Amino acid sequence: MTISAFQDYLNEHRDRLLADLVEACSIPSVSGQMDACEQMAAWVEARLQRLGASVTRWETEGGPPIIWGVLGEGSASILSYSHYDVQPADPLDLWQSPPFEPSVREGKLYARGVSDDKGDLMARIHAVEMYQALHGTLPLVFKFFVEGEEEVGSPHLAPVAQAHADELKSDGCLWEAGEVDEHGRYTMYLGVKGIQYLELRVRGADTDLHSAYAPMVINPAWRLVQALNTIKAPDDRITIDGFMEHVRPPTPAEEALVERIPFDGQALRSRWGLRSWLNDMDDREALRQFVFAPTCTICGLRSGFIDAGTKTVLPSQAFVKLDFRLVPDLTPELVVELLRAHLDRRGFHDIEIVPLSSLSSSKADPESPFVRKVIAVATEVYGHEPVVYPSHGGSGPMYPLASGLGMDSVTVGVGYTGSNLHAPNENIRLEDYFNNVLFLARLLQSYAGA
Repeated sequence: MTISAFQDYLNEHRDRLLADLVEACSIPSVSGQMDACEQMAAWVEARLQRLGASVTRWETEGGPPIIWGVLGEGSASILSYSHYDVQPADPLDLWQSPPFEPSVREGKLYARGVSDDKGDLMARIHAVEMYQALHGTLPLVFKFFVEGEEEVGSPHLAPVAQAHADELKSDGCLWEAGEVDEHGRYTMYLGVKGIQYLELRVRGADTDLHSAYAPMVINPAWRLVQALNTIKAPDDRITIDGFMEHVRPPTPAEEALVERIPFDGQALRSRWGLRSWLNDMDDREALRQFVFAPTCTICGLRSGFIDAGTKTVLPSQAFVKLDFRLVPDLTPELVVELLRAHLDRRGFHDIEIVPLSSLSSSKADPESPFVRKVIAVATEVYGHEPVVYPSHGGSGPMYPLASGLGMDSVTVGVGYTGSNLHAPNENIRLEDYFNNVLFLARLLQSYAGA
C-alpha cells in the first residue's frame, strides 16, 4: 500500500473526519468540571469502541476516568498518550467565535482544545480507522491511554500507570504535542523536564507592626530575600549545595540533535521584546540552556503592603512561589531534600518549605529503534527531516508512562506555532491535521513492517 492510497482516502472522507473532530471539540470538557469531563470520557469510550477497540474505564479516586483502548494484533506494539480535558476558555470576550462551537475560517479550525489535545487524539483515531478501512486488522497492537486531568497536573496518572504497568509496556510511546514551526518544519520532542513547584514561607510577629519596630523585630520579607540570595547567584547559577552535582550531562547523540536545530534567536527575542539573552548568551548557548539546564524560577512573591501609596509597615509574613525545572538525575524529592539541608546550614530553620506539585523528567534515547523509525517516517511523509529536540523546556506527566516503564516517547501532534494553546482563539490548520493523520497511518504501516 502506498502513501497515495492513504491520501486518496483522506480526500474522499475529509468532510466526515472533520465533522468527527468538530463533535469532539463541541464538548466543554474543562479540566475539573466533572460533569463535562464525564460526558467527554463517555464520548471517547464510545468512539474507541466504534473503532473496534477493546475498551476499559480505569476509574480514579475523585477524578475523571482514564479510557483505555486496545486493538490490533502482532508482536509490535505502540502506546498512545493523549487527554480529553481542556483549559478554561476565559477570557471569553477575546474569542472571535464561541470556544465550544467549532468554527472553520481560512483553512483553520477554531475551538478550545482543538490543538491541546483533542486534535492529537482524533488524528490517531482517524489514522487507525483509515488503515483498517484500506488494509484490515492492524498488524501491531495499538494502545490508547486517554486521561482527563492533564491540565491540572495528572494527579492520578502515576498510581494508575503503576497498577497497569504490564498492560502499558510497549515498544514505544507516542506522546501528545509536536507541531509545525514558523518555517513549516515538523517539530518533535524526545522528552520533558521534570518540575518541583513549591512555596517558601516565613512568619514573624502575629500581625503586621509599625515599621518603627524594625530594629527589634524580625522582618520576614528580609529573611526571605536573604535566603533567596543563597539559592541563586547573580550570573543565574543555582547554588543550592549539591544541586548541580546531580545533573546528568547530555550524551553525544543529544548534543548532535541540538546542533542540528535551526534556532532563530533574533526572531524570538524580537517577538518577546528582548535585546539580549540572559548573561548575553549567544543563540546556540541559549538553546542548549533551554534544552539541557535545570532552572529555579521565582514565579511570584508577596509580603506586606504592595498597593498604591505608602504604608510604613513591618510585615508579619512573606512567601515566594518557586518552580524548579528538573533534568536527569534531579528528582522532585531530591530537590526538596537538598533545599531543606541548604537552608538549615545557613540558619534559615524558620523558613518553611511547602511542596505543591511535582513531576519527574523523562527522556528518550535518540538512537533507539522506535525513535529512529518515527523520525524516518516523518521525513518521508513531510518531505524533510523533522526538527528534533532531545527535550522540551517545559514539563508533563510523561515519566510514569515512558521512562518509568523503560519506554522511549516521542511527541507527535497537529499544532503549529500560531495554535494559541491555553489562549483565546485556539486553532489548528486543517492541512496540518490531515498531514498528521497521513503520517500516523504510514507509521503504523512502516513500524509493523507491513
